Amino acid sequence: MQQSLSRAGLAEVAAQACKDEFTDYTVYSALSRTEKNPRFKEALNGLAQTEHAHYDFWSRYVPRQDVRVGRLKVYFVLMIRLILGLTFTLKFLERHEEAVIKQYSAVYSLIPETDRARFEQIIKQEQEHENLLMSSIEEGRVKYMSFIVLGLADAVVEVAAIHAGSLGVYDRTELAGLAGVIAGMAASIAMASAAYAQAKQGFSGSARWSAVYTGVTYMLTATALAVPYFLTRSMVIALVSSLVAGVTMVAFITYFDSVISGRVFRRQFTEITAIILGATVALYLVGVVIGDFLGISF
Repeated sequence: MQQSLSRAGLAEVAAQACKDEFTDYTVYSALSRTEKNPRFKEALNGLAQTEHAHYDFWSRYVPRQDVRVGRLKVYFVLMIRLILGLTFTLKFLERHEEAVIKQYSAVYSLIPETDRARFEQIIKQEQEHENLLMSSIEEGRVKYMSFIVLGLADAVVEVAAIHAGSLGVYDRTELAGLAGVIAGMAASIAMASAAYAQAKQGFSGSARWSAVYTGVTYMLTATALAVPYFLTRSMVIALVSSLVAGVTMVAFITYFDSVISGRVFRRQFTEITAIILGATVALYLVGVVIGDFLGISF
């Protein structure tokens, strides 16, 4: 009875493994076919062949397993590759590796002695996937990700606070929006200079490109946050719309960074959002006090 249960457990894991490994093989093969960089293409093709070898191993325990891969998933992965880059795509696909390794390790005692050596090799390959990928593939946008996050997060915090502070001084939304754009232009130059100096202190990439990524990200973010102020006459609607846009951008870039770096998304996003909202409320109160005290209104 125990032996039949063991076989059933092994067959269940093998069936799921066949599906996962063949899906990964199909996805990596599709990425390899569409990749133009020869070095990246070779790395992806090698990974696809490894996944297919894993599929062949598990298929021996469920010989009648019919595996099909949905085209929508393949197209979805290719779309992510096109928009967010290869490094993010591979990190996104490899997120489940820890769970897979645990699942494989749980059935180690059920693997026949004759297959143990090959099984151990498969587990080792699963553990080394990410290091192998990252040593073969390195994109510029990933190297400078910390500077992009810095530019966007600082812009959202500072420009949103400037807009909020304008509520107590300006009666016209376009003036508040213009104040954010002008402040953004000045701050983007300052941030770019700071990033350049920071990159000079031991950063492996280009200090010039670090400054460019930081400054351009800051300026684009500041401009995007100011747009609602030119589209409505309501200061409250403009502020809320700008904040929603800012928090959405922070959520996107934080998730991107969390996948790339392995950081915890919820903690990082919560911290930045709390700073944004706190700075916005504080500057709003300051603006109201200054406007009332000095009797300034435009």
